[in-house]
Amino acid sequence: MNRSEPPSIEWSTTGILELDVASVPRGTRAAWLADALRRAVADGSLPVGAHLPTSRDLATELGVSRGLVVEAYRRLAEGGHVVGRGRGGTVVVHAPARTPPAASHGPRPVEFATPDLGVFEALRAASAQIDLTPGAPDLAGFPRAAWLRAERRVLDTVPPSAFGYADPAGSPVFRNAVAGWLSRFRGIAVRAEDVIVVAGFAQALALLTRVLPHHGVDRLAVEDPGSLGARLQVEAWGMPTVPVPVDERGLDVAALRATGARAVLVTPAHQYPTGVVLDGGRRRELAAWAASGGLIIEDDYDAEHRYDRAPVPAFQATAPDQVCYGGSLSKILAPALRVGWLVVPERLQRDVIDAKRSTDLGNATLPQLTLAELMDSGALEGHLRTVRTRHRRRRDAMIAALETHLPDTTVRGAAAGLHLTLTLDGVSVADTSIAEAALERGVKVQPLSWHRHAAGPPGLVVAYAAATPAEIGEGIAVLGEVVTAMTRRSDRGS
Repeated sequence: MNRSEPPSIEWSTTGILELDVASVPRGTRAAWLADALRRAVADGSLPVGAHLPTSRDLATELGVSRGLVVEAYRRLAEGGHVVGRGRGGTVVVHAPARTPPAASHGPRPVEFATPDLGVFEALRAASAQIDLTPGAPDLAGFPRAAWLRAERRVLDTVPPSAFGYADPAGSPVFRNAVAGWLSRFRGIAVRAEDVIVVAGFAQALALLTRVLPHHGVDRLAVEDPGSLGARLQVEAWGMPTVPVPVDERGLDVAALRATGARAVLVTPAHQYPTGVVLDGGRRRELAAWAASGGLIIEDDYDAEHRYDRAPVPAFQATAPDQVCYGGSLSKILAPALRVGWLVVPERLQRDVIDAKRSTDLGNATLPQLTLAELMDSGALEGHLRTVRTRHRRRRDAMIAALETHLPDTTVRGAAAGLHLTLTLDGVSVADTSIAEAALERGVKVQPLSWHRHAAGPPGLVVAYAAATPAEIGEGIAVLGEVVTAMTRRSDRGS
């Protein structure tokens, strides 16, 4: 019997359901029977008002124990589909909604020319042989064994109270571990109670966008180029954004002052997407701007991944009373964990925690305790060393492939991070067209123009962390062919 197919159900002449139970493995029969009866109620074979056979009669008919049938009926009753009425028997009182048919249409097409908040999901869902889009570390390297060991240690020691509703700001154990991690790796001195656990930096930004209007912030300055996803998310929450240019020294603080904005979103340790580091002079200028009443939202999104330079300290240590600092484990372990942290000035803490409470009552506790164990035991640090070495090899493979297949390209951001930003010098073709053509050839990349406000030369954002060196070489070769072919066509057309 194929257990993925629903069982056949029909009424016998005695009014008792006939089901083929013989081939169902023992130990799963109660769940199987409950599911079969639930389907019969859903499709009308057992309409609302119908009386189910007695547990004794159905057990006799099926050749199973009466206890098995009682358990199946109990599951239906817990789901609200039947109710026991003593001598009146077990009666169907509610039919579950039928599962809607699968959608006949395919994945949403990627609108390269007019990206919206769903474009990243559309690109992830698009079929391709090689994915060079930014956003993830080496997912195949997730430390499964270390995670299982840490989770077992937690489950062996955690008290029953840990499984109840917790502090919406996060588990005290995990917040303490994060405070230690930030002190060791990012030069930030914070107390455990200053850390607010969030579902990644995306939620941190959503919470701040909700809270800041109540503190006099009516628009948010953003880097240009800067993260399209962050900008669209902020705007989706109703907060206007104002672009501020980024050059080889980082954010242009004089241009920031000219906007009149009271808050700015920055990536100072490794600017996204250019990879530039906010230099010393600009850091001092930004600190002076903050001291005059400005608020900084610092996205420290992949600062732990560095290869050819010393670590850059988090800006939060420079102006803790004027910085909302956010980080996550998405680029260290995996985006699927949806775990990050937010440290805000004391005057904002209560409002942010209240917003977190009203959103989801707090993150799941068990993953937080497991992550705390990984942090405190040194396992997470060991994992970071391992993947940093692997990422460096893949970065080197991408740079070598670019030298071969796109030799006239300007490469930025190679010293740290998980991606490179390419400027296609001398190319007149729109980078959205190049990305679209590359996808047709089975290679996913992001056009640089997605992340720009102001016009600029065409470019691409290409990631190396989640692809093998062979995939990287093949993907860059395809990009080289696409750029060459489209440039030739453009030149002939002009």
